[in-house]
Amino acid sequence: MARYFDIHPKNPQPRLISQVVAMLRKDALIAYPTDSCYALGAALGNPTAADRIRRLRSLDDSHHFTLVCSDLVQVGQFVRMDNAMFRAVKSATPGAYTFILPATKEVPRRTAHPKKKTVGVRIPDHPLVQALVHELGEPLMSSTLLLPGEETPLTQGWQVKEELDALVDAVVDSGDCGVEPTTVVDWSEGAPVIVRVGAGDPSRFE
Repeated sequence: MARYFDIHPKNPQPRLISQVVAMLRKDALIAYPTDSCYALGAALGNPTAADRIRRLRSLDDSHHFTLVCSDLVQVGQFVRMDNAMFRAVKSATPGAYTFILPATKEVPRRTAHPKKKTVGVRIPDHPLVQALVHELGEPLMSSTLLLPGEETPLTQGWQVKEELDALVDAVVDSGDCGVEPTTVVDWSEGAPVIVRVGAGDPSRFE
């Protein structure tokens, strides 16, 4: 049975944030809200999270996981960016964008794309997520909580708890966070390619 956390969306309670992070450090898989929709998240060093997420979402090995970061300094530790990429990412974050970029050696092999050696990165505009990542001290390895056969992600914490009670270790609820996932921009080949239109305005990369 998943543990349930009810956390304030604008002023996250430090005690509850610490409890969630303690679970992450013990290899928990959590469902948590972002500025676009719910996501699945785990600590980078979690040895089983990638496979659990793939099974839960019926994904293959080509799926890009996302590193949810606190700021550009943290992003820079895990992906390689030239000046144009850096300026573009800086102008669009924090916000509802995911950027696919070449991964550095700091990214665990099980998290990076097996052939392209790329990974998604993003900086959400959500106080709860920022609090979690700051407390954890490293990015959250994440994936949109979109269940097989569904067209939209789950939006309510109680609904997530009901659906995934036996599949995740914790559910974090901070109210409705919407149904639209991030806009995904693949910049791994040197120029931006929009691979998914979502909550972030894609026109700035077209």
